[in-house]
Amino acid sequence: MMKLHDLKPAPGSNKRKKRVGRGMASGKGKTSGRGTKGQKARSGGGKGPYFEGGQLPLVRRLPFRRGFTNIHRIEYKPVNVGRLQERFGESGQEVTPEVLVSAGIIKRSDKAVAVLGDGDITVALTVKAHRFSKTAKSKIEAAGGTVEILAVGGQSSASSSQ
Repeated sequence: MMKLHDLKPAPGSNKRKKRVGRGMASGKGKTSGRGTKGQKARSGGGKGPYFEGGQLPLVRRLPFRRGFTNIHRIEYKPVNVGRLQERFGESGQEVTPEVLVSAGIIKRSDKAVAVLGDGDITVALTVKAHRFSKTAKSKIEAAGGTVEILAVGGQSSASSSQ
């Protein structure tokens, strides 16, 4: 049975640190492998990543990137009411993001869905989505359907029906 005091690294895996500047016999004495004189031989020598030989550095040649990226932005997948009319012919059907994926209208149900008002709708549908435009809401409700707003990433949900 192996015990903790028996554990050892594999042979040859641990190498001793090369001690430079410790005499000529070490092979790394005197100049410590830095060559003779010059910028790279000095302490703190060498050029930084920004330095391009005196040429104006790339980051100074590029225009400023203005504004900022909002990390809390919610990306909505748009669906027009005309598409709902095409795919869901019979009245009383419930349309959710999962149903839209299975119908092939959107690709993924984990994205927020926004229903927009382009096109016409005549069937009464119960549409559940994360956002509705005013025209989409009025067209769905005018056709006898209902609108239900789903919560987007931890926000409270509200529902509206006719």
